[in-house]
Amino acid sequence: MGKFLTELKEAFREGEVHRRMRDFEDSSSKSTSQSSDTDTHDHAQTVDRYYDVSTGLMVLGWGESLHFAPLTPHESLEESKIRHQRLMISKLELQEDMFVADIGCGIGGPMRRVVRESGVRMVGININELQLERAKRLIAEAGLDDKVDFQQCSFMDMSHINDSTFDRGYAIESTCHAPDRLQAYKEIFRVLKPGALFWGQEMCMTDIFDPKDTQHIAIKRALMKGIALKDIVSFGEVNQALESAGFEVIEGMDRDQQEEPSTPWYQPMQNRQGTLGSFLRRVPLGRKAIFAGLKLAEVFKQFPRGSAEVVRFLDETAEAYVAGGESGLFTPLYCFLARKPQ
Repeated sequence: MGKFLTELKEAFREGEVHRRMRDFEDSSSKSTSQSSDTDTHDHAQTVDRYYDVSTGLMVLGWGESLHFAPLTPHESLEESKIRHQRLMISKLELQEDMFVADIGCGIGGPMRRVVRESGVRMVGININELQLERAKRLIAEAGLDDKVDFQQCSFMDMSHINDSTFDRGYAIESTCHAPDRLQAYKEIFRVLKPGALFWGQEMCMTDIFDPKDTQHIAIKRALMKGIALKDIVSFGEVNQALESAGFEVIEGMDRDQQEEPSTPWYQPMQNRQGTLGSFLRRVPLGRKAIFAGLKLAEVFKQFPRGSAEVVRFLDETAEAYVAGGESGLFTPLYCFLARKPQ
């Protein structure tokens, strides 16, 4: 418990939590209230503020690799993420000294494994300054800073990167934030060399989703709000955007649909598994206990004002994830492999 409390304080170490939360809510309301025809708000700003607010607690609850993975009953969450990252490494056919782009690198969890296990050189691309600072620190601590560089920019505009720069690229749960997925894929296409492979993991509505069903719409809207998404598209729309950008789609599938015995991707947010710290981090009762404790701690100035509000927001996001997963309407595991033609 002492370790957990120390980690919880670390999650809010950046301070100004209340202001950051207000900035995010203001930006998010602008992203969702305006029609696409008249929208003048930069959605990238909403995404940037979202990660300002959420990164610390996301790392605390989910680990340094901030993505979902296909789960199996005999693995921990972390083991499943490692297996999933190794699948990506294999699909990309990485070789030593290739130059690889991590599009939306987060704090560099997958990046560190990719560099260690394949020997490639990398550039991590991320719009969020706080995440990049942590990524740089973790890369240096791992002794990999001679292999990795970073660029702070939106993947919608990587104009300072030359055409045909990278041998490979991947985007794990990042291009789902794009206000225009086709334009995002076009920009990624531009910076990849001819013949380069591109792996992506997208958050999608499944074929079960009915845009005329009010309950389905409510779940989709809760997910869009909780993950700072402009929209959530279908598998077919992802493939169509890739092909329109110029890619050849080699394969695309919902990796949660496994033939072997499996655990639903959302299970860690639903049931207790592992230590007391894991319980407090992830499941509903634990999240609500943290919220109540932080409300009291804020009164005594033990945590920054707004800390409890961030926990409440991420608790609602977790409930939206579970609702989307249980209903079969949503998956964060649509994974594709595409190639830029020679």
